[in-house]
Amino acid sequence: MELHAIERPANAFQQVLTERQILAVARRAFGPNTLVRSAMELGGGMYNTTYRLGLADRAEPVILRVAPEPARQFRSERELMRAEYASVPWLAPIADLMPRVLASDFTQSVIGRDWMIQSFLPGVPAPQLLGSYPKGTHSAFFRRIGKIAAAVHAVAGPWFGPITGPGHTRWSEAVVTSLHLIAEDVESCGLDAADLRKAADAAQAGAQVLDEVAVPRLLTGDLWTVNTLLAGGAPVPTICGVLDMDRTWWGDPEADWPTRMARAKQDERLSFFEACPGARGHCAGPVAAARVRGAAPRRAAPGAAPARQPGRCTGFLSGGGSGVVRARLLKVKGASPGRGGALRVDRVR
Repeated sequence: MELHAIERPANAFQQVLTERQILAVARRAFGPNTLVRSAMELGGGMYNTTYRLGLADRAEPVILRVAPEPARQFRSERELMRAEYASVPWLAPIADLMPRVLASDFTQSVIGRDWMIQSFLPGVPAPQLLGSYPKGTHSAFFRRIGKIAAAVHAVAGPWFGPITGPGHTRWSEAVVTSLHLIAEDVESCGLDAADLRKAADAAQAGAQVLDEVAVPRLLTGDLWTVNTLLAGGAPVPTICGVLDMDRTWWGDPEADWPTRMARAKQDERLSFFEACPGARGHCAGPVAAARVRGAAPRRAAPGAAPARQPGRCTGFLSGGGSGVVRARLLKVKGASPGRGGALRVDRVR
């Protein structure tokens, strides 16, 4: 097997697999005679460890994604891979853009970790290709992200909170619970979580406003440029794939990560709202606006951090591992974000 791994410190959050482990996973998925010709570790993320595998009996490569060991997972980010697996039927409106799940194993009997094998999606990561297009064409890209987000937000769910539960009957309960879990993660690393505790208190005090959101909607959790693939050679940036939907939640679309990111700058990204007007509509009135920028925070997904931009309809940042809170935790735990990690932290600062 030709194995290429990303160099990381021994105590890095993302732990690599050995050749023997990769072969064991492949044989569990495809049979005892499976041969792995190559395994290339891929960067671009901060949570799962990901490989592109070349198999002897398959023309196309496959993607192996491996979750952190259970003991290394934060309270606010438990079993994200299982959440993504459970999300697949709910993400049917964008199934044509997503990889197919070829095999999965949550027994942890092979390598002591959850893992999933997905089909390989052709395309170029958007951060690598988007900048080569003239600025004037970027509107089409962000409009397409808005269309994808709108399709996901149109799906109503059974409760507020994580896809796999525990579910909450009220939006405020999901927000407060999430904030407390993040605070516990911060404190477990010896960091001060006073701001998060105050935010949870503010959310509780403003529960009546938060609970104006009566219907749980499917949230992408982390959809933005780093989770999309572009078609090579297209005249305008054209999204041909969407990756890593492991931070989906049931909640308010106004709290979704792409909704926040679309307002981060006054540029082409505002085209997002031409295709996803529902999120913008949440800011229509003074009471609705207070829901997202006042004392009561919006959804704080695992790893979220408060957005301090007075007068703008942003509230709390969703998106799990994209938040500065998680970046601080990983730094304390000795994580090495790698190429993708730097992108994720920079975009929040």
